[in-house]
Amino acid sequence: MSARHATRYLSWRFATPKVPEVTAQFWFLKLLTTGMGEATSDYFVHRFNPVAAVLVSGVVFVGALVAQLARSRYSTYPYWFAVVMVSVFGTMCADVVHVGLGVPYAVSSAVFAVALAVVFVTWQRVEHTLSIHSITSSRRELFYWSTVTATFALGTAVGDGSAATLGLGYLKSGLFFLALFSAVGLKFAVRRRQPIASFWCAYVLTRPLGASFADWLGRPVALGGKNWGPGTVALLSSGVIALTVVLVARHERKENSRPSLG
Repeated sequence: MSARHATRYLSWRFATPKVPEVTAQFWFLKLLTTGMGEATSDYFVHRFNPVAAVLVSGVVFVGALVAQLARSRYSTYPYWFAVVMVSVFGTMCADVVHVGLGVPYAVSSAVFAVALAVVFVTWQRVEHTLSIHSITSSRRELFYWSTVTATFALGTAVGDGSAATLGLGYLKSGLFFLALFSAVGLKFAVRRRQPIASFWCAYVLTRPLGASFADWLGRPVALGGKNWGPGTVALLSSGVIALTVVLVARHERKENSRPSLG
């Protein structure tokens, strides 16, 4: 892409935000994608060549993101497919940092936290807002997906670290992050303050929350799990995600087809 084309793309503006409304369905799907990504990563990395698995998932991830970025408006299926692939690819990358390179969870968590902070600071300085309701240009959408990717990497490292390094185990780790996630939501529901900060705090927490419960269901009993197997967990969660996305798409299409009263 030439500099002129890149500049033209970054200045591309949308009529409406290219993200879905933040509803109960949004959070439900977000949690499912985190668990699905964790289980899918575990399944492929442990059954196939890890390098090949990461490369293939990376190619699909790039394809999904390009398809999302190329659209001029929000569309249910491309958006959630991109989220799913961020979850799968982001989890694989975070796992490779720890398992393949031997980097401790505490170190990788700190690095990913700094990376996320850099994205937030840069986004704020350039666009003067971190609100997802302001994703009405290509540049802001690039900041958005950079943030989403960083939250997945950070959440993976923090979740695995709490379960393994801190010795909480998968179930207790999941319940711990569920309590934090609920506290953020309850605080916002009661006070109705700092909506942007509350949203991103909850968004980060969904990653270790969903992944912890996915590990609890998929890992062997000897490791504190229920021994369903990561393949089973990945398949079941993928099915629920697909069904929910179809229902959400139908609902959104019905809402958009209603005549305007103004």
